[in-house]
This record gives sequence, structure tokens and C-alpha cells, in this order.
Amino acid sequence: MSGSKILVVDDESDITELITLYMEREGFDVHSTDNGEDAIMLAGELQPDLIILDISLKSIDGFEVCKQIRTISNVPILFISCKSDDTDIIHGLTVGGDDYMTKPFSPSQLVARVKAHLRRQSVVMQSFAARENGELLSFDGLVIDLPARTVQIRDKEVFLSTKEFELLVHLAKSPNRAFALDDLYTIIWGHDSMGDTRTLMVHISNLRKKIEPDPTNPMYIITVRGIGYKFNIKEGSTYVQR
Repeated sequence: MSGSKILVVDDESDITELITLYMEREGFDVHSTDNGEDAIMLAGELQPDLIILDISLKSIDGFEVCKQIRTISNVPILFISCKSDDTDIIHGLTVGGDDYMTKPFSPSQLVARVKAHLRRQSVVMQSFAARENGELLSFDGLVIDLPARTVQIRDKEVFLSTKEFELLVHLAKSPNRAFALDDLYTIIWGHDSMGDTRTLMVHISNLRKKIEPDPTNPMYIITVRGIGYKFNIKEGSTYVQR
């Protein structure tokens, strides 16, 4: 984890300097910029391990930056913003953000959140690397290729963010098992939800839009009232793991 590349995108120099100071103390290789155009360029050139992205930038905003980065990379993106309104938070997660923190925040808390994401990313990559080539999860109309980290719906590949893919795989590997919201959040994000599971619910919503024939009436990812979610396999459907 030490030496991981972190890209900080914020047009407030004092915040950038503070984040950089704390991240470098932990041994991270920190790069920064104060505008969206450079952030998109650096995301491609540096191939950072994680991006800390402010929403309110003076040029193109963080939402647009995130959308453009998502066309070239699945790097974890952690939004930071002085906006605590649900609309902004949900929009940030919808366009491809993995997590968010609202200003003001404790720098040490930000470091802990970054470490959790990097640790989780490392565990996931090691897990997939350890799997045998050709392992698939195959359901009616849905095929998940674990080593390639790809998903096909009725023979058409769909693009999933890192967290969306992890969520889908975790649910699909335990079909018909209900997972509590807090437990699922902790498993995928690597830290406690502290009772705020909006991030998880937005990612589930995004996932449904991408894989469900009718997101308003899902056939794969089902809400279990009072508990959380499960991956549904109806009686008579096929499930193959190989």
C-alpha cells in the first residue's frame, strides 16, 4: 500500500496541501491538480491507484471529470465536497464515484478511508488472480467472467465500475442468500457504513440499470424488505460455475 499513487483534484490550495501532507506521511506518492482538464489527462498518464476528487471545480466540475475518467479507467474515485445535499451525493455516485466525504472532514479520517479502499482493491485483485482461468458465473442471460472481470447480458458486454462488479460477484456467488445493508457495505467498501448506506443503495440502483431487463422490476438483484439484497435464482433457472 505504501507507494501507491494518489491523485488529488481540488482548486483550494490549502486543502490540497493538507491532504498531500497527510498522504505523504503515510508513504503515498501524491500528485495534484486544481482543474478538471488536467485531472482527466493525469488519470490516463499516471494510472493512479486512487483519485480524491472535489465536486466544485472552477473549470469542468467533478461530475464531468468522473464521467470522462470512467471511460478509460476503473480507478477508485473518492468524491470530496462541501455539498452535503443528498442530490449531489447521489449524482456523484451515479456518474461513477465509489465513495464520498463531505467538508470539513478529519484528514486522518480521509487517510483511513483511502487505506480501506486500497486494501480492499488489493484483496480483490489477489483473489481474482488466484482463480483458475476460465472461471465463470453463468445464469439465464447473464455471464460473469471472473478472471477477465467482464459481464455479458444476453451476449452483449456491459461496463461496470469496480464497486459495481464487486457487488455483483459477491451477491452472485451466494445466490438466494440475503445480505444485510450494513454487512454488504462493510464487505465491499472495507469499512463500517456508520449507518449511512446511501452509497450502497446508489450502486445497487446503477447496477440494476445496467444488467436488469427492467430495472423497476428486477429479476437478478432483489430487495429483501427489512434486510437488504439478494441475487435471485428462480426455480427452473440455470446456474453454472466453472
